Amino acid sequence: MHIQILSTSDVHGYVYPTDYSTPTDRHLYGMLKAATVIRQAQATAGPDNVVVTIENGDWLQGAPFATYLAKQPAAEQDLFTRITSAMRYDAGILGNHEFNYGLAYIRAAEAKRTYPLLGANIIGGQNQRILDAPYKIITKQGIKIAILGLTTAYVPVWERASNIAGLTFEPAVATARRLVPELRQQADVVVVAYHGGFEADPATGVPTERQTGENEGYQLLAEVPGIDALVTGHQHRQIAGVFQGVPATQPGDKGVAVGCIDLELDADHHIIDRSARLLSTASATPDETLTQLTQSVQEKVETWLDQPIGQITGTSLTVTDPMAARLHGHPYLQFINQVEMAAGVTDIAATALFNDDVHGFGQNVSLRQLLNSYPYPNTLVVERLTGADVKLALERCASFFELRSDRRVGIATAFTTPKIELYNYDIYSGVDYRFDLTQPRGSRVVSLKYHGRAVQPTDHLDVAMNQYRGNGGGDYPMFSPAKVIREVNVDMAELIMQYFEAHPVVTGEPQTNFQVDY
Repeated sequence: MHIQILSTSDVHGYVYPTDYSTPTDRHLYGMLKAATVIRQAQATAGPDNVVVTIENGDWLQGAPFATYLAKQPAAEQDLFTRITSAMRYDAGILGNHEFNYGLAYIRAAEAKRTYPLLGANIIGGQNQRILDAPYKIITKQGIKIAILGLTTAYVPVWERASNIAGLTFEPAVATARRLVPELRQQADVVVVAYHGGFEADPATGVPTERQTGENEGYQLLAEVPGIDALVTGHQHRQIAGVFQGVPATQPGDKGVAVGCIDLELDADHHIIDRSARLLSTASATPDETLTQLTQSVQEKVETWLDQPIGQITGTSLTVTDPMAARLHGHPYLQFINQVEMAAGVTDIAATALFNDDVHGFGQNVSLRQLLNSYPYPNTLVVERLTGADVKLALERCASFFELRSDRRVGIATAFTTPKIELYNYDIYSGVDYRFDLTQPRGSRVVSLKYHGRAVQPTDHLDVAMNQYRGNGGGDYPMFSPAKVIREVNVDMAELIMQYFEAHPVVTGEPQTNFQVDY
């Protein structure tokens, strides 16, 4: 008997093969392509083949398509799970970004689901009617297959408390240690579906990041006996292999691939062979049935995105060189900080150029440009920090850069490996500062002034930032909810639109408050 475990993860609302940068943009990814790959596997499965399908989270948030469904009152909010139900998934897992719009939205979006939503380490999830069970045992062709659902326990570090009210997130490994032995007694095959990634190289166990509990994939492999297959996600990496004797996959993001784990069983239902691979969706034709189901919404999204929201004069807010913007500042980043300062009623703010696909704004700003440049539903907090806190945060920012032997500046591997984390380098407005990259990390902030005066460790500064960073996300332990003095519980995209409503014409200004020496 052959069992094939197929999974999608971190599709982030990319139903169609486009990044929405233009109405005609096309890319080689998307759930419509993944659906074709999955349907082909389901259709060709013979009498001795079992296909199990898992949607592994971060499906409801991300692309402008997802933003439209979440924000428009008349939108078909259950469309995402009508899609996955039509694809005949056997189980679903909540990712961390599922919580970005709150529990009521999860309930609305999941209303037409025909498969169980699993989460063993989300305590209170069933009471809040967002989860069906911690695990599910399904029987296919006489084989009992247990699927244990787990979500990264780090959700409370990033998420607004109101979005996860009544929920507690337990460590994934501790939960698996408790439940896998029970499932081992009840099922022939035990699958762990974990919306989380690997904190260490899955083959060698060498740590690849600071051990925070965000990712526990390697520990699941090495410390929890009895797992027959491990489905992962969250990190947007493309991983497939047999590690510590367990086949595991992670299929990237946006539907670029489908994870595929193959298990061979003997007549007594014992596993005699195992392997893992990724099935690329690049050459797949978008599924016709699902295209028909979603086409009218896609057309509405494209029209919605092209609505004008403001104008830019002065220095251009278009980002053409992301690395130069990070090294020398940029009017676009200055503008985002300006919006944060206005909303937070402070004169210091920090923001990031989230990735190299952020293009900023043209002269005529559309909603399309805004959502492509600021895709996250972040809200704002203002924290009262000491001068020592701010300097530590800037040292973390300065560690983003790596001075190479040819004196050129690159990005430190800690921000690119194993996962690209460009969003964890912030640029500040409202303080004047200078980095010296010839100095060792931790001693690179050589000047820090506020209103022309050197900042002292005991000074108090009020800084606006998004709530992800305010909760310490991105390895910024000097920030915490305990230091929040003010919250602005409005998404940043909405705050930017409100700013344009109050200032229909914005004058772009160069960013001159910081310098990087090398």
